Amino acid sequence: MFRGSYSTRVDDKGRIKVPADFKRLVEEQYGNKFYITSKDGQAAEIYPLEEWEKIEQQLAKISNMNEAKRKFLNKVNYYGQMAEIDNQGRLLLPQILRESANLMADVTVLGNLTYLEVRNRAMADALAKEAFTAEDAKVLEGLGI
Repeated sequence: MFRGSYSTRVDDKGRIKVPADFKRLVEEQYGNKFYITSKDGQAAEIYPLEEWEKIEQQLAKISNMNEAKRKFLNKVNYYGQMAEIDNQGRLLLPQILRESANLMADVTVLGNLTYLEVRNRAMADALAKEAFTAEDAKVLEGLGI
């Protein structure tokens, strides 16, 4: 499971160096292939291919006539690209996503259990300051957390 957050940089070629703790987990459990995408264009979501394929398997069970499925696939395919981690632990972020989410220079990489989320550092800082409300706690409690 990916957990925690790390500050890093996107280089001039649009590559991000996967933080060492996350890279170690990737090497132990997943291999070198990834699907990088976004549901909103505000953050990059980096899925080990094995984890992304689990999502695709669930989607394949849903009718192609389902509007939510269509919208989801349109978004994740618009922003998405396959990527392989190089020998130096870097991944190339899709250009359209780098531009949309302003993933230039300083970024924050967040562990989200089965995938990594990359946000512009200022956006990540703002989200970290967002209040966790009693209603949020109630919803999680209802889910058994």
